[in-house]
Amino acid sequence: MTNRPTIHNSSLKVLVIVPAYNEAEGIGQVIHQIRQDIPYVDVLVINDGSSDDTSRIAKAAGASVIDLTCNLGIGGAVQTGYRYAAEHHYDYAVQIDGDGQHNPSDLNRLLDAILETGADMVIGSRFITKEGFQSTFARKMGIGLLSALLTRLTGQTVTDPTSGYRFCGKRAISLFAREYPTDYPEVEALMLLYNRELTFTEIPVIMKERQGGVSSISAMRSVYYMSKVILSVLLMKTMKKRAWEHSYES
Repeated sequence: MTNRPTIHNSSLKVLVIVPAYNEAEGIGQVIHQIRQDIPYVDVLVINDGSSDDTSRIAKAAGASVIDLTCNLGIGGAVQTGYRYAAEHHYDYAVQIDGDGQHNPSDLNRLLDAILETGADMVIGSRFITKEGFQSTFARKMGIGLLSALLTRLTGQTVTDPTSGYRFCGKRAISLFAREYPTDYPEVEALMLLYNRELTFTEIPVIMKERQGGVSSISAMRSVYYMSKVILSVLLMKTMKKRAWEHSYES
């Protein structure tokens, strides 16, 4: 039997990026679970201007912490992690949410997938096998719309474009360290990869309900979120088409 590379039996340098805003209720357990399931990675919590004890609890749990002096939002927090990964020459960086939804034990499967496919990023999708927490009905409808749009624009099947469980190789780390969408960036990041001719794929994972804190996307902001993201990805697709036409004419 072939001994597949894993974080345990290889010399790969992997950084786990945990963006966190007021996640004191669950951040300690998230770090404990990462340490228990994948003890050979480095854990970096990006404390996004929290007003609670997120930073103190994360440090006490053994994570490195970058304390942002103000709330940048998920895009700024995640990009901070990718900049750190690029500056410290990590082979891979993986995003894991600070609310306990993601299962760290899936990380070796994400690594296997990126090694086998050669993709620049692998996404953990909850909608391939439809096991575990599937989100609310309204959000699933919105995610379905975004999935259909991205599938049409990129030409590849996308099932879970809002998943924050993402495993990135060096090319994606380098890109995201330089450029990363703000506000709610997961969907736009896929278009950014597509526009820069980097590749991504999905594998099934099982997610749980958040273990604490409050989602940054409230019901009141859902319509704004959907409108903004749809407009943004359409504009990004138009920019790629114009760039291609300009290159062809030249």
